[in-house]
Amino acid sequence: MNDRKLNKRDFLKKAGVASVAAVGATTLAAPYVKAQSPIKWRMQTYAGASLAEHVIKPSIDEFNKAANGEMEIELFYADQLVPQGELFRAVQRGTIDAAQSDDDSMASPVDVSVFGAYFPFASRYGLDVPVLWEWYGLRELWEEAYAEVPGVTWLSAGAWDPCNFVTNKPIRSLEDLKGLRVFTFPTGGTFLQRFGVVPVTLPWEDIEVAIQTGELDGVAWCGATETYTVGWADITKYYLTNNISGAWAGSYIANTDKWNALPEHLKTLFKLSMDSSHYYRQHWYWWGEAHYRTTGGKLELTTIPEAEWKTVEDEALKFWDEIAQKSPRNAKIVQILKNYADTMRKAGAPYRYG
Repeated sequence: MNDRKLNKRDFLKKAGVASVAAVGATTLAAPYVKAQSPIKWRMQTYAGASLAEHVIKPSIDEFNKAANGEMEIELFYADQLVPQGELFRAVQRGTIDAAQSDDDSMASPVDVSVFGAYFPFASRYGLDVPVLWEWYGLRELWEEAYAEVPGVTWLSAGAWDPCNFVTNKPIRSLEDLKGLRVFTFPTGGTFLQRFGVVPVTLPWEDIEVAIQTGELDGVAWCGATETYTVGWADITKYYLTNNISGAWAGSYIANTDKWNALPEHLKTLFKLSMDSSHYYRQHWYWWGEAHYRTTGGKLELTTIPEAEWKTVEDEALKFWDEIAQKSPRNAKIVQILKNYADTMRKAGAPYRYG
């Protein structure tokens, strides 16, 4: 029994050996953790390089910094890896891990895609978009729609700029719209055909040349901020102040397997990155639309009289009802848009004027 007794000196010796072993284990483990390769994603945006500097790149740069070596997102611009119209399928196949785009132009095979980008007169201001998604139920309907498509997870929606005509021909009446060849989005273009507009689809990098050669009369793609940022204000002459939508609605999507494989803290970090992008765009576009209209100096502003423009607004409501017939979910969304517009009118200023 006495042989098994442990005196103080023996105890300290053994405790010291154990402590050294523990420290050694920790020391050996640390390099192993740090040596792990970071998770790498490839992400493509709908935006060209100059526009992406504002609409997404700052938030991705911040994400990569905050991820602290655990994950790195490589950002690609419009059409760099795949054409815009193939963007959804590329994410679905895993060719690209994530994308930032409207549902409409990336050909999302969901019924709600028609409401992406510029659904005619769905909004008056950029703030309408997050309110509709977060407080009027559109988020849940988008999640429901994308859950029916394998391989892609819808993550978030946010607002961009309004949709105005920027052209080399002045527009002062609806008659002036007839025959105009413009670069625009699929649904917006379909609607504008009712007024004689000829929608043209081209790769992003070809737009500038097409305007200069006269293949295009202009664009119905953005507002003043983008027009000046990407250089289209240097090759066009007129800016129509009437717009067919107060804000572009765009989404973030990710390959489902790649998204599910992320640890929760990186998912949270990516969500914060998306919110950072949404917030930046809210104030950047709101600043730019007024700033460039009043001090840009490169484009002459034209306006279709309000009474005449009401014809376009009334036609949009007919268009809404046609889209509502496409699916029960589309009918729900159209009713939400009608309820929202009615609420804004009843609320009055500053929500709606007149």
